[in-house]
Amino acid sequence: MRIPGASDRGLVRRPWALWLLVSTVALLGSAGPAAQVLPAPRAADARAQSAASPFERIFLIAGRSHVLATDFDVTRIDVTINTIADANRVTSREVLVDGKAPGTTSLILWGADRRVQYDVVVDTGVPQLQQQMQAIFPGEEIFVSTTEEAIVLSGHATTNEVVLRAGEIAQASSSKLKVINMLQRAGGPDTQQVMLEVRFAEVDHNALAELGTTLLADRSNFDARTSTEQFPAPFIDASKPAPIVVPDFLNVFFFLKQEGLLAAIKALRERGLFQSLAEPNLIAYNGQEASFLAGGEFPIPIVQGNTGQVTIQFKEFGVKLRFTPTIAGESIRLKVEPEVSTLDFTNGLTLAGFRVPALKTRRAQTDVELRDGQSFAIAGLLDNQSLESRQLIPLLSNLPVIGHLFRSKSDTSARTELLVLITPRLVRPLNADEVPPLPIDPDRFIKPRGFLENGGQPADAPAPKPPAGKERKQ
Repeated sequence: MRIPGASDRGLVRRPWALWLLVSTVALLGSAGPAAQVLPAPRAADARAQSAASPFERIFLIAGRSHVLATDFDVTRIDVTINTIADANRVTSREVLVDGKAPGTTSLILWGADRRVQYDVVVDTGVPQLQQQMQAIFPGEEIFVSTTEEAIVLSGHATTNEVVLRAGEIAQASSSKLKVINMLQRAGGPDTQQVMLEVRFAEVDHNALAELGTTLLADRSNFDARTSTEQFPAPFIDASKPAPIVVPDFLNVFFFLKQEGLLAAIKALRERGLFQSLAEPNLIAYNGQEASFLAGGEFPIPIVQGNTGQVTIQFKEFGVKLRFTPTIAGESIRLKVEPEVSTLDFTNGLTLAGFRVPALKTRRAQTDVELRDGQSFAIAGLLDNQSLESRQLIPLLSNLPVIGHLFRSKSDTSARTELLVLITPRLVRPLNADEVPPLPIDPDRFIKPRGFLENGGQPADAPAPKPPAGKERKQ
């Protein structure tokens, strides 16, 4: 505002004139009826304005493309994040936009006299999977959602077949994402835990047959003995008062003392029976793997490279079980892997001075579908082994009739049968009043003293006072 008759030069020369001008402007501004002080925008409103993008959005599915038509000639294209989407000019007025990975990025197009920006939103193929579910299972309430690592199926299905097939289709739609099947059958149980009752029964039959003959002569002018060395045989020890030593008296032997002749016959037949039984009970959540091991671990020495340093690794053996349940309404689909292994020192090896046993393993893997309380058996896991060892003395063993006296043999046979009986059950946790008592005999335990006998008071604390009107007996 300028005062009439005053120039800029005059204002500089007269300071009082400048002061008068500022005071007049301030007085007019405060006295005006329409004067208002505008409040500063709030931080929340500023964030909301920045979050709402003013640019047009292009929605894509990962792996799909979109042709964007413009009304001007495009001279330059730029995409902010090329890993989410990419764009190429097809013609002067058409741009091909490709969706690569889920996310949001910016697409900017330049022309001769303008610039246009878009927000490209790329989503996963879940909408397509949702449409596929509706087309395959019409009328079913199947909802599909996704995360960075999983595809989640939720809703209700009319049959167990729909629940299982929907999970298989979702798993086939992506090789990288795991599937969490939470579909429920109408009226089915709401539990998501499975208890597996497993019975391992192993029966081992073995038989042993040994036969051999040893002849011994102790004469005044000569000594003689025949033996195949397969079994312990009598021998002569001149340093002892009784020079003939018989290591095994459990077999047939005949001794002519006057003639100094001895014949020992090794004849043994054995039969054995071994039985083992394991009864593990495992509880696993729907879709999660559970494992069980009744056995142990044995060390295996490992020689490291050129240094020769020996490290120890441990290998499991025994009765092992792994299973993964999938609940589909009232049915339970099981992936079961039972395994029974034992140490085998006969086929072991010696490594760096250590005796390392081998493993005799019987393993099965199968998928079954059962209802709550039904059972199935894995049988036929037989192991038949036969070992025959024969030793003989050359020439003498070939003599007719008496040639059998110069031979020995050992026949060993074994047969092992394994049976696995599995029963899945749908379970729920027990309340405090439903927990059964432990099967123990309290009379076999030492009676409690101190703290428990004094009504919960420490042993060295003063005794509690008796109720009013009663005195404690001494």
